[in-house]
Amino acid sequence: MASYLIADSGSTKTDWCLLRKGKKPLHFSTQGINPYIQGKDAIVAMLVNELPWDNKKYKADHLHYFGAGAANPEKQKFLAEILKAHFGIKKTEVQGDMMAACKALCGDKPGVVCILGTGSASCYWDGNKIKEQRPSLGYIAGDEGGGNYMGKRILQYYAYGTFDAELKMGFEMRFGNDIREIINTLYHQPNPNRYLASFVSLLKENRGHYMVENIIEDCLNDFFHTSILKHRKTWNLPLNFSGSIAYEFKDVLNNLCNQYELDMGKIEKSPMEGLIHYYKKLVS
Repeated sequence: MASYLIADSGSTKTDWCLLRKGKKPLHFSTQGINPYIQGKDAIVAMLVNELPWDNKKYKADHLHYFGAGAANPEKQKFLAEILKAHFGIKKTEVQGDMMAACKALCGDKPGVVCILGTGSASCYWDGNKIKEQRPSLGYIAGDEGGGNYMGKRILQYYAYGTFDAELKMGFEMRFGNDIREIINTLYHQPNPNRYLASFVSLLKENRGHYMVENIIEDCLNDFFHTSILKHRKTWNLPLNFSGSIAYEFKDVLNNLCNQYELDMGKIEKSPMEGLIHYYKKLVS
């Protein structure tokens, strides 16, 4: 009887699910993991504190981990060693978060798959393999349309005095008015990408304000131009989206698809439900 522990990790949050035959899926949640930003000690400490594991109580034969920053073979090996040591599961496989989105959103059917969460990414999925994946430049030079990209725009609007009085007050109520402290947090504290993405709450709570709508549309339109429209298959296959930003602003994504005359596919906040469906077939 095979059992599977599945993990879907973004830079902000990791969803875990244990699949066993004849039992309901068990769900767990921890902070996100990104090997480009966090070292071994930080990842191990987070797992120990947030997901203590008893392999006798929660026995799993296979661990399939999908995560941000985990498409690089060197990072896959790095994460696999940490996960094997923590969970005691010999059959551990680490893949990038794009693979999770492809399996969850398209299964064995082709499509263009996009991730819009803390960061962003896109690829053409042929039903079996990832093709034409756009390179990721990360939160410093890329991630167009993602939460940290929007966060930069919000911070710029505030710091440069672009916001009107209403949004200026809204920003200060949530994040303070000390620019020096904000810059210190951004450049000298852990997980700057998460910190930038946290500013998106200002957009969520002020939908309808013209400046907010401009930021959302401009940032998502940047993602279309730098990523989606570069795929040849975009014009004859549905676009599928996964991630908190995609789900939160799906109305804007729909409008952009209509504007560019593209076919909208699925929009899911998380790929976990699709991954559960995908791996349930293997539980025997």
